Amino acid sequence: MGWLEVSLLVRWLLGWALALRLPLLPPGCPTGTPSVSVLIPARDEATTLPQLLAALGRQRLQPQEVIVVDDHSSDGTAAIAREVASARGLPLRVIQPPPLPEGWCGKTWALHHGVLASRGELLVFLDADTEPGPECLERLLAQQQQLGGLVSVQPYHRTEKPYEQLSVLFNLVGLMAVPLGPRCGVAFGPALVTSRDDYWRAGGHAAVAGKVVEDWFLAHCYEQAGLPVSAFIGYGQLAYRMYPGGLDDTVIGFNKNFATAAGEVRWPWMLAVLLWLSGLFWAAWCLPAALLGWPLVGSAAIGPNALIYTAFALQMLVLTRRVGRFSWINLVFPLPVLFFLGVFLMAILNLERGKVRWKGRSFSTR
Repeated sequence: MGWLEVSLLVRWLLGWALALRLPLLPPGCPTGTPSVSVLIPARDEATTLPQLLAALGRQRLQPQEVIVVDDHSSDGTAAIAREVASARGLPLRVIQPPPLPEGWCGKTWALHHGVLASRGELLVFLDADTEPGPECLERLLAQQQQLGGLVSVQPYHRTEKPYEQLSVLFNLVGLMAVPLGPRCGVAFGPALVTSRDDYWRAGGHAAVAGKVVEDWFLAHCYEQAGLPVSAFIGYGQLAYRMYPGGLDDTVIGFNKNFATAAGEVRWPWMLAVLLWLSGLFWAAWCLPAALLGWPLVGSAAIGPNALIYTAFALQMLVLTRRVGRFSWINLVFPLPVLFFLGVFLMAILNLERGKVRWKGRSFSTR
């Protein structure tokens, strides 16, 4: 075995080490009878809200109130929310914040006003496209009571159309690149829970008013206030379909997240992920290069290169099982590798420009 094969083996093994330590949201029941407010920011979410509200109606632990913050939608979001809630018997209110002021992002402004309008001791923030299982709320609240501070969950990515499979590397790398579990210091925005007292002690959403990826910076605020921050993955408990609006939304959405959050990843984790990615990128190149006679470092024999390719394809199949519904795309992983690199280059350009657009609004990436 030559130096190249040894190097690739080390990188392949590093992928297992990075991805097989993803902790699931543990089972548990909250103690006592805490009052719970579920807060949902919604801007043009008429197609996704009904699914979330129906799922809230099936929770084993029912919230005292559900507040949908209609962020000046143009698609009837508020009316649909009221209609579904009435049919399901949910204790729902729909509010609309004042017009978005300078220095705030739409989501942070909406949630800030949602908290002001709420009454619960525990605050649960759910994105409108999340799909919680019947035990999800119960488990979230139990972990918050046990750990304190801010607890969050990264949802399982439920894909339906072929283009959605291209996002596999963003989902996997986003989890590989950060520590997870109790008191890890990382937060995921789609599903968070905190006590009201801890929320205000950390400064609330006013402290991250202008941040597009507010979850990362909110976690910093909690840690600066001496409060723990914990994160888990949602396999079996919480799912979402990230960008059902098409490939353009997928590119813009990941571009937005990549451009603003990449600088927040801790360097030891980033270095480990980059080493694994370099092995994956090589594996994506080696077999086509051997078959087509393209430039190739090391042996051009098809057999060894096919073995390298197969090893990384099987690894992708296994590692992504708890991350999202990704299947055939792992067998042709050079396609998501190209997609990943393309969006990465676009994110660098957006960092240089300092601006990115999302849902009709322009936000700073600095």
